[in-house]
Amino acid sequence: MNKNKYNIALLGGRGFVGQEIIKIIDNHKYFDLSLVYSSSKAGQKIDSYNKNPELKYSNLNGEMKLDEIDIVIFALPNGESSKFVEKIEKIDSSIVMIDIGSDFRFNNNWFYSIPEINNITIGTNRISNPGCYATASQLSIAPIKEFITSKVSCIGISGYSGAGATPNDKNNPDIINESIYPYSLSSHTHEKEINKHCYSEVYFSPHVADFFRGILITSHFSLSEKLNEKKVLKIYSDFYKNNKLIRILKEAPLIKDVINKNYAIIGGFSVSDDGQNLVTCCVIDNLLKGAASQCIQNLNIAFGFEESLSLEDTFN
Repeated sequence: MNKNKYNIALLGGRGFVGQEIIKIIDNHKYFDLSLVYSSSKAGQKIDSYNKNPELKYSNLNGEMKLDEIDIVIFALPNGESSKFVEKIEKIDSSIVMIDIGSDFRFNNNWFYSIPEINNITIGTNRISNPGCYATASQLSIAPIKEFITSKVSCIGISGYSGAGATPNDKNNPDIINESIYPYSLSSHTHEKEINKHCYSEVYFSPHVADFFRGILITSHFSLSEKLNEKKVLKIYSDFYKNNKLIRILKEAPLIKDVINKNYAIIGGFSVSDDGQNLVTCCVIDNLLKGAASQCIQNLNIAFGFEESLSLEDTFN
C-alpha cells in the first residue's frame, strides 16, 4: 500500500450515505472514485464529483469490472453487501473492502472498527463500519467502561435520514410530523452490536424525530466507585486526547452542533448526588461520523494516512 493514488468503486452511490462519500472523496488527496454503482441511476452523470465531471453511475445489476480498483465501499441496504463479496474476491482478492451496512458486524473475519476504540491498523483489508447509533453509544461507554457496574441504558434520537430514502414508517411525514416515533424498543440490532463489541449488558431504545440528520445518545451508567463531574470530564478528555474527531465538552451537546460535521461531541456529564450514577450525552451526524466519514477515517488508517485526512475541514 505505497501508491500515491488509490482507486475506489462505490456500490450504492444514490443513497444519503453514498452521496456523502462522493463529496468526501472529491476532496481527498489520495482516494479517487473510479466507479459508482447504482441500480436506479445507471448511465446518469454524478453531479457532485468534481474531480471527474464526466463520471457516470454504472449498473449495479450488470457486469462488474474492477480493473485497477484498490478499494470497494459498500453503501448498500442491510443484507445486500454480502451478495457481492465472493464475486469481488474472485476478481481480485487483494481489493480492500469496507461495508457500511450491517452484514459483517458480527463476522469475526471482518474487522469491526470505530477507529478511536478498536485500533484498526495499516493493512486491514476487510472492514465492517459500525452502525450510527452503535457508534455514538460506544463512544460514550468506552472511556468509563472500567467504572461501570450493572447494566447500561442508552436512549437514541435520530433524524429521519437514518431510515433511508425508501418510504417507510420512520420517514413518513404523516407519522413523525412534529413528533418523535419510538421503534424497536428492545433487541434492536445496534443493541446487539454494542453488546458484542463494547459492553455486554447494554439496553438501547431508538427513536426517530421530525428533523433530517443527526443523532443524540443519552447514556445512564451505574458506577463501581464514587466519581465527581470534574473527574469524569478528565477521564473522557484523557481517553480521547489523541483523537482529532472527538470533542469533549462540559456542557450537554446539541445535535445542531454536529450537522454536516465529521466529529462527535461528548458532554453533559451529570453525576448523581451520591456520586455513583452518571449520565452522558453524545451527538454525531448519522450520515457522517455515523457512516460516511467514519468509513473514510477507517480507510485512511488502513492505508497509512492520518485518520482525519480530508475530514478536518469541518472543524472551522
